[in-house]
Amino acid sequence: MKLSRESFSFDALEQRLAQLSTRERRIVQLGAVLAPVLLVFGILLPLDHSVAQTHERLLKKRTDLEWMQSVAGELAVAPRAPSGGGESLLVIVDRSARESGLAGALAGSEPAGPAAISLRLQKAPFDALVGWLARLSQQNGIRVDSATIDGAGTPGLVNAALVLHAG
Repeated sequence: MKLSRESFSFDALEQRLAQLSTRERRIVQLGAVLAPVLLVFGILLPLDHSVAQTHERLLKKRTDLEWMQSVAGELAVAPRAPSGGGESLLVIVDRSARESGLAGALAGSEPAGPAAISLRLQKAPFDALVGWLARLSQQNGIRVDSATIDGAGTPGLVNAALVLHAG
């Protein structure tokens, strides 16, 4: 059915409302009032809140990126710290993981060549992981050869596969 300007008028709407019983008219009026309220409070406000939170997270990530870029040059030219006093790479990694609170997240390790080790971490706190890797680099001269980091389903937790190299 095609509606044209002539076929729809407020007079026709008023006539249809007048034909309804008092109870039906009140239900239609209540629906006319509640529909916009539900639209605003049920959809638009939660959506606006979600967008605002996402925008704040994006701004924080941009700020973090700018800071990382500003110190990247300093870190690139900084001298590497020597590896820890004759200890094996596995011992250094295991001890420092425990000190950083990541021992429970270590799911396995295996040699990955001379002076290299391959690690798997499950449900590791991302912030602790990044701090741990930075300390390994600064204090022991251990660098990350490769890393695969995926979300673990819970915000802030990640699963990671790392290859670390001494020296």
